[in-house]
Amino acid sequence: MSETKKTGTGRREFLAAAGAMGLMGALPAHAQSEATTTEFEADPGSNIRRNISSFRSLEWQPYFANTKNGAILVDTTSRALHFWSEDQTIYKLYPTSVPLTEDLTRRGRTQIVKKVVGPEWRPTPAMRLRNPEWPEYVPPGPDNPLGTHALYLSWEFYRIHGTHDTRKIGRRSSNGCVGLYNEHIAELYGLTKVGTQVLLI
Repeated sequence: MSETKKTGTGRREFLAAAGAMGLMGALPAHAQSEATTTEFEADPGSNIRRNISSFRSLEWQPYFANTKNGAILVDTTSRALHFWSEDQTIYKLYPTSVPLTEDLTRRGRTQIVKKVVGPEWRPTPAMRLRNPEWPEYVPPGPDNPLGTHALYLSWEFYRIHGTHDTRKIGRRSSNGCVGLYNEHIAELYGLTKVGTQVLLI
């Protein structure tokens, strides 16, 4: 056991030294990727949670036939939401929270069917089964899990919404919805309309 720990530490020291001396190009590819990856998602069952989000601009064409009514792409792997306006003059990229597990994650095409400022929140029946101690209703305000704004999707119970708990952004932290910082959901709320296309991948 101590042997393994010692070897791991030695390798980390070697990689750090190699990076400092500009020797990364001489390392094998798998060593380079390990050395340059600074954040990773721990086992969802562990107590350690990492805040990860990948900020890489994307083009809309691989995901949508057009941008009629605007288009939102939610990438649950990179934990990022992309928005394109109908005329394609506006592109936005926001970090998001994503569902805790694969079981809670829904992927596919939907659309915005309702927009609400100051949403109220009622846990779904499935949430109440998992968390019977949760209240049946939470009014708009600082304790509301939906934050300041919510975009309701055509899938029942699914939302793109804000959060007052900023620690959730970039993490596996939701029960199925997509969360944004309140300032970001407020901006997105102003850019979208009922009928905006949404794709979750």
